[in-house]
Amino acid sequence: MPPKVRITKEDIIKAAVALVRESGEEAINARTVTAALQCSTQPIFSNFATMEELRSAVIKAAYGLYLGFIEEEVKGGKYPRYKAFGMAYIRFAQEEKALYRLLFMRDRTGEDITPTVDFEESARMIQEANGVTAERARLMHLELWSCVHGIGTMLVTSFLTLDWELISNILTDVYQGIRVRHMKEEKGE
Repeated sequence: MPPKVRITKEDIIKAAVALVRESGEEAINARTVTAALQCSTQPIFSNFATMEELRSAVIKAAYGLYLGFIEEEVKGGKYPRYKAFGMAYIRFAQEEKALYRLLFMRDRTGEDITPTVDFEESARMIQEANGVTAERARLMHLELWSCVHGIGTMLVTSFLTLDWELISNILTDVYQGIRVRHMKEEKGE
């Protein structure tokens, strides 16, 4: 009978995510993961062909955690759905600094930068709420997301601190300003 698998792929990913939270993205290497799991490299390389494959799995897991923040914020019902997405992004930045850096502040050179599920859903919400084209909705969301990302990055880097009421007001003001400009353009004004 073959030996029982003691360390699963999910265990390895969970340990690597914990290492990122604790020490940053650079912590994903065979030595630190094996130390965290108290095992040899065999379980890691039985489940992942390379450390880059493990890193990709960690990014995917971190993105899943980020989507959980969105879901939680939307369910909370404090903000309209679109605004809840932005508030969740910023809350993720504040509460999961290392994972935020991994997802949203890494060098993306050479990576597929196809719009993500949350980006497309955000653009769709703008399109439905404002009756604009999909292309204009994506542009509006890009402009708004740039503000949200800036706030998140300022929090992650401790550039400044903002209270949640001010953050909420900033997002409303930016949304309304961008909305007014785009609606005027739609009408040819």
